[in-house]
Order: sequence, then C-alpha cells, then structure tokens
Amino acid sequence: MNDRLQRLLADRPYLIADGAMGTNLFLRGLATGDAPELWNVEHPDRVAEVHRGFAAIGCDILLTNTFGGNRHRLKLHKFEHRVRELNAAGARIARGVADASGRAIVVAGSIGPTGELLMPLGALSFEEARDCFAEQAEGLAEGGCDVIWIETMSAANETEAAAAGAAAAGLPIITTMTFDTNGRTMMGVTPAEAARLFHDLTPRPLAFGSNCGTGPAELVASILGLARASHAGADVIVAKGNCGIPEYRDGKIHFSGTPALMAEYARLARDAGARIIGACCGSQPEHLKAIIDALKDYEPGPPPDLTIVETRLGALTASTKTAELATAGGGEGEGRRRRRRG
Repeated sequence: MNDRLQRLLADRPYLIADGAMGTNLFLRGLATGDAPELWNVEHPDRVAEVHRGFAAIGCDILLTNTFGGNRHRLKLHKFEHRVRELNAAGARIARGVADASGRAIVVAGSIGPTGELLMPLGALSFEEARDCFAEQAEGLAEGGCDVIWIETMSAANETEAAAAGAAAAGLPIITTMTFDTNGRTMMGVTPAEAARLFHDLTPRPLAFGSNCGTGPAELVASILGLARASHAGADVIVAKGNCGIPEYRDGKIHFSGTPALMAEYARLARDAGARIIGACCGSQPEHLKAIIDALKDYEPGPPPDLTIVETRLGALTASTKTAELATAGGGEGEGRRRRRRG
C-alpha cells in the first residue's frame, strides 16, 4: 500500500491541503456548465498551472481535477464512457507537478458524489454506486495517486458505497462530509454521527473531516463536533473550508473571504483538532499562503467556544449554534467518553 501520506503525518504535526480547483479553472477560462474533468485532456497545461500555484507556496497535498469524474456526472456531458481516461489523466497531471516540486507532495484523487439519490430515496442501488466509485478510483490509481480523497458527501449510504468502491484501488482513503447551516449535512447527518460512520467504514479512512459548506465559521463548528466524537490522538481530522461566505452578484458566485480571514480559520481549525487543513471553494494561492504563514510555529490552544468562533470568523446560524451547544453540553456523551479513554 502507498504510505506517502502516512509518513508525512508521522513526521509533522499538521499538513496543508490545497485550495479550490474549480474557482481557479474558471479564472483560466472554464465556462459555467462545462465539465472540468475534460480539461485534463484538452487543457492539461492549465490544470497543471493550478497545481503548480499551490505546490509553489508549500501545500503538502494536491487534489486532482476529478471531483465530478464519475459516470453519472460525466453522463450529463455524454462522457460517461471516458471515466477511466479522464481520471487517470487528472492524476497524471497532479503527479507530474508533485514529482517536479523537489519535495514530498501527496497526490489525492478527488471523488465527489454521484449526484444521484441511493435507494430507497432514489433509483441508484448501493452496488451500482459502489461500482461507479470503483471505476473512478481505479482510474485515479492508474494515474499515480497516493490516496483516494472522497469529499463533499452528505448521505451515509453514499459515503459507505464510495469507501467500498475506492477499496478497488488498493490505496488509503480520506473521507469528508459537508455540513450546512443546520449543523447537519443535506441528508441530516450530524458531525458526531459522521464520526461514528467514518469509524465504521470499510476500509477505515486514514483521515476524515469536513469540507465546503457555507463558510469558515460553520466549518470550524463542524470540526468541533467531529473532534468530540473522535478518538483523541488517534484520528486525523481534515478541515477544508470555503473562502468566506458565497454571494451571488452580477450573475456569478463570489466568495467574501480574505487571506486574513483564512489565516484566522486555520488557527481555529488547529485549535479544534484538525491536522490536515486546506481550503475549498473560492480559495486561491494567496489564501493558502496566508494559512501556511498563520500555522508556522503556531502552538494550538484549547478548542474554541462558539463565541470565539463568531468573533473571529463571523456569525453562525441559530440552528448551528443550537446543535453545537446541545452536543457540547452532553448530547454526545459517548463520543466524549471515548475520547477520554483514547
């Protein structure tokens, strides 16, 4: 099994994941509605340029341009027969940048949701979803990935299917879910429930956490919930938050986050328990550079309370605060007891 990521985690207190791929491809000409994965073969130089921007400032993990590279997403563009080709190509681009950097950089094969609902809510069976993810993971492994990075999940059964499918690649996996402004995923999973799900997955993730969502304040709140239900000192938690709050202006999505805000987010994420920290939608190299600078020589403090999170990162929704306070106040005693036992 590839152990590049394990070795880095053993040597360092934290690692820096990269920022947004889609945001940076749009800045290079990707049109709304186009399949970013097609650029792995049509414009590999532009995809590599995004990776080089993050590698140059010191990111330790590069996620491939394959988030929507499964047969169901690609079918929307009539490319469902090109799953393995496009994923392998995306992995090769990132692998080439990582290998040319002169230092150890992990290439993580990005796998996002199918966009379909699994039974009984939808028509997609668990087995069909598993095979879909296996096809994608095998392409990523062929292209040279070190780890399969399953991200932005909201349903427990789809997360389980993705992990089972990713096992076909024979690589370690990382899994993250997205928690919205209700303190839950779109399908109702809380951070504490997600932690228990991650612990029970087969194969067991090397790391797990939260990504995307609404903004850095909500992201840090979800990390606090995950950490309380995790095994202290044993679990590696991932934080990859959006660059501020998304706003719709002039027909486009804009993100309000500044480098200074993302630096604050990074330190609070470390305080909350994260060991892999990066950024998601809206983030560019300058935001990741601020994260790197903020964490250099930083000694994490105690987990922040919600007042600190709001003061430094912005307001949380009432529903997130209610959910977080209920959990912190005893709603997930099992997770806290497990953490004390280590």
